[in-house]
Amino acid sequence: MTAVKRWGPPLLLLAPSLILMAVFVYGFIALNFQTSFTDSHTAQQANGVAPSAFVGLENYFALLGSEAFQHSLKNLVLYTAVFLVGTMVIGFVWAWILERPTKGEGFFRSVYLFPMAVSFIASGVVWRWLLNSNQGESALGLNRLFQIVGLDFLQNPWWNNVTWGIAAIAIPAIWQLSGYVMALFLAGFRGIPDELREAGRIDGASEWQLYRHVIFPQLSPVALSALIIIGHMSLKAFDLIMSISKPSNYQTKVPAVDMFVFKSSYDYANAAAVGSILLIIVAVLIIPYLVHTSRKEGGR
Repeated sequence: MTAVKRWGPPLLLLAPSLILMAVFVYGFIALNFQTSFTDSHTAQQANGVAPSAFVGLENYFALLGSEAFQHSLKNLVLYTAVFLVGTMVIGFVWAWILERPTKGEGFFRSVYLFPMAVSFIASGVVWRWLLNSNQGESALGLNRLFQIVGLDFLQNPWWNNVTWGIAAIAIPAIWQLSGYVMALFLAGFRGIPDELREAGRIDGASEWQLYRHVIFPQLSPVALSALIIIGHMSLKAFDLIMSISKPSNYQTKVPAVDMFVFKSSYDYANAAAVGSILLIIVAVLIIPYLVHTSRKEGGR
């Protein structure tokens, strides 16, 4: 009876949130998987409601065997790699600079964080002009800047390049989210006790040795968290890509764009299959991190 009284009020308080989450998160995830196992395609739905048959993993095999979807996955890997390296390196360097006593730190911190306040759609419109592929006399954006300063050899087609065009779209993403990574690392720097620094200096460690052997190792949990957060954001990239290029642009296709195209053509089964594949990829990356974190918390 005492246990019921102890757990009763908290459960009643959490019940509405748990029910809403069960229905609108896990319920729709289950519905998405169910749809991906059917043949709910355009032709079947053209003349109104038509029954859809269960086809199992057929949609997944067709997608993964498709050259177009394989190209989307390769683009996603390339975009994620450039995005992760860029944000982690730039964010860490900014945090390292601001971690030391700096004049006007608050101003610079605000400048670095400002891009986060801009939506991907708004920044995408601007970056579409900056990454204009015109070269020579008709050059615009960055290509025109390179032309003015005499760096014509840096002119390139940017996101119109068939091989690495998606990497160019990672540039505005890096610009927007490096400040977020900087904030994470800066919080990590500020969370390191001054006693550790003083102990290292007393032991005769130089400033570089202090950072390398004392401070940087303390930032590994922050770095892992930043990798997980930024990594899963890159896997869901859609609005920035759509605002710079178009769904029909083969060179910038990623799975999220494929899902939009399938859904726009009422191919709900393949759209659901793409969404499920993305969910599985995100789960593979995040679940080990959550398990590691829970074990670490339980061991304390």
